[in-house]
Amino acid sequence: MDNDVSAGSSTTTIAGRLALGVTLLAFGLGYTDLIDGVTAADAVAVAHYVGGVALFLAGLLALRQGDAAAGTAHTVLGAFWFTWAVSAGAQVSDNAAGLFLLLFALVALSLTLAGGDQLGQAAHGLFCVGLVLAAVARFADSGGLAKAGGWFAVAAGAVAWYTATAALAHWPTTVSRRAARPGVTAAG
Repeated sequence: MDNDVSAGSSTTTIAGRLALGVTLLAFGLGYTDLIDGVTAADAVAVAHYVGGVALFLAGLLALRQGDAAAGTAHTVLGAFWFTWAVSAGAQVSDNAAGLFLLLFALVALSLTLAGGDQLGQAAHGLFCVGLVLAAVARFADSGGLAKAGGWFAVAAGAVAWYTATAALAHWPTTVSRRAARPGVTAAG
């Protein structure tokens, strides 16, 4: 089995993906109502320091090491989380909040389409869908859509966390395109 841990396995990329994973899990779980008494507002401290500051710094270090893809993703997403956290108590309209989420959904879409490893694309893609659902939920004042967006953020966080952990533990990070099926041999 191909472990393919070379993609995104630098220390700063791993740290960035761990920071993104933890932040997405906290943010998403806050919207799902899965844990009684835990809301998205409870994720503000995690989003501020782990998602904002730590992720942004990991991105700067990745850029310094010449990793443009991880550096760009981590700095831009770090800026998103920092801005979301510091504006959490501000009085803004639902439309303004929805627009903010929609604009960062476009960033997540760009990161998804930019390529890279499969799991990184999956995490960014799931986050993009979560942000779109959260934005539409703010525009339409829909708790159900916000909850669905939270679940997509949880899934994105789990993928980001797995990707970082897999790089550290040398677990598989790709699925072989030659999946075993009846009649397939090693020679093809």
